[in-house]
Order: sequence, then C-alpha cells, then structure tokens
Amino acid sequence: MHNIDNNSGDYSLLARQVSSILEGERDLTANAAQFSALVYSAIADLNWAGFYLLRPGKKGDAQELLVGPFQGKVACARIALGRGVCGTSAQERRTIVVADVHAFDGHIACDSASNAEIVIPLIKDGQLYGVFDIDSPLLNRFTEEDRVGLEAMVKAFLDATDMH
Repeated sequence: MHNIDNNSGDYSLLARQVSSILEGERDLTANAAQFSALVYSAIADLNWAGFYLLRPGKKGDAQELLVGPFQGKVACARIALGRGVCGTSAQERRTIVVADVHAFDGHIACDSASNAEIVIPLIKDGQLYGVFDIDSPLLNRFTEEDRVGLEAMVKAFLDATDMH
C-alpha cells in the first residue's frame, strides 16, 4: 500500500482493496474501523478519516450523527443534521467537497488544523445511514478526481457491509 495524491488508477486499486479487506466480514463496526484505517494510511495529507452514523438524538427526538470508527484526533461526538459539512451532506444526501472549511458557513471546528474537507453520505437501498468524513490540513486538498474515487471506495464499503 502506498500514499496516493490524485491518481484515478490508484483509487481504482483502493476500491478493490476495500472489497478484498472486507471480504467475508459484514459487521458495520469492524468494516468501518478497517475502512477508516485504510483510507487514513493510503491517502496522502489527511488528519482525520472516519464515520458519523445516523442515530436517535440524545433526547429521543430528531436523529443526529454520532461519531463512529475513525483515525485521527478526538472528534466532535454528535452533529445535528443540517449543521456543518457533515450534517449538511447527510441532510442533502450528497457529497460535499470544501476547499477551505473556514469559508463554509456553519463549519464545526473539531480540529483547528483542518483546512479542507470531503464528506460522502452513506446511502444504501435508498436509506441514509450516516456519512464518511475526511479532513486535511491542506487547503484545496480534494479534487473532483478525489470525489469520484472516494465515492467508489465508499460504495465498495457499503456493498460489503450490513448496515444497521
């Protein structure tokens, strides 16, 4: 395994590695931990990579995102839908690429070293299960090629995992 920057061939290889690493295991926690470790170690210039999973709110009301398996520094535990990049990605059910998080209205600063972010919603069989979030200390870190490659990796993760 080697660190990649922006090479679609490498993303194709990484998507295959996801399928291989997760083969024979369907558990959400195990697969999310393995996936986070793979992304964090294989993709250059990251300072956080991990999951926020959709769960009931603390007071039993609206659903919110709860931190799941990840690699990096301690993170925000709960994020409301529609709040920050993660909450917005979940609510709008679309990948969001942010070149400069400080310019994103409502950005939640869990780590002041983060400058760029990409968040991919976890949607399987039409249902939202959470998001996969990646932060970088570099401004403008994530390209369209990164978006396409990471979405393919997340699809391989979802295909290999029983979501619950």
